[in-house]
Amino acid sequence: MTELKLGDGLIISKIKTSNYSFQTGIDDIMKLKTAGVSDAVIQAMVEASAAKNAVATEAAKNPPPPDPNDPRSPHDAGIFWLPKERRAKDMVPLEPTVYSGGKSGGVFKSAMTYGIAKANWKAVVRGGRANLRMFEEKPEFWFYFEEKSHGLSQSGYWGGASSPNEFVLAKLSAKKDERELVVGQFNAFGHQAGTQSKDTVPLKIEKLGPGVYRVIPEEPIRPGEYCFFYAGGAAAAGQTGGKLFDFGMDPPQ
Repeated sequence: MTELKLGDGLIISKIKTSNYSFQTGIDDIMKLKTAGVSDAVIQAMVEASAAKNAVATEAAKNPPPPDPNDPRSPHDAGIFWLPKERRAKDMVPLEPTVYSGGKSGGVFKSAMTYGIAKANWKAVVRGGRANLRMFEEKPEFWFYFEEKSHGLSQSGYWGGASSPNEFVLAKLSAKKDERELVVGQFNAFGHQAGTQSKDTVPLKIEKLGPGVYRVIPEEPIRPGEYCFFYAGGAAAAGQTGGKLFDFGMDPPQ
């Protein structure tokens, strides 16, 4: 602009309204002087660079708050659903639901065979339907773990879970007033913990950062009642209660 013989006022106005960053080191200033750039223009460049640096420093000290609907932003520990077919794409947390544990299914047969036949140990949830309803055949879930405490929740519901690999996505058997999940079997010879393979949905798990995982079913989920069940939970250990993350799957819209 100096070579075009433009006035200092015009050049300075352009500098002040520009988004460019200017190199204003000693060597750079010497080159500008050699090229015939006036002191007023050089001063405007120095001041513009200082102002941009100050803004950048302030932004670094006060970063914007995390976006609760951006899955890559920091989140509280938990499991979230990221709907793909909603315009807003708000992330929806899966709230933990209390279940009770008890012996059921095959108890009479086990008794009649003096404990040789196996009986089921079930996790039982009140209510025939989950409050959270989904409609996508392959919903996208995000797991957030607390790296410092190595647990999904500070409340200790999960006994220190640190990976989605410690959970299973399982289909609940829905009745009118409750939902059930077989989480173990027992007989006179002992107890075997674990969900049944026919009730579980295989998962694709991708780690995207410290304590952050994206989890997607490997196959379409049929309509019904489902939950994420922690394999180290109380019922899996043969105890009488605990919590799971439940949701319902409705036909695709």
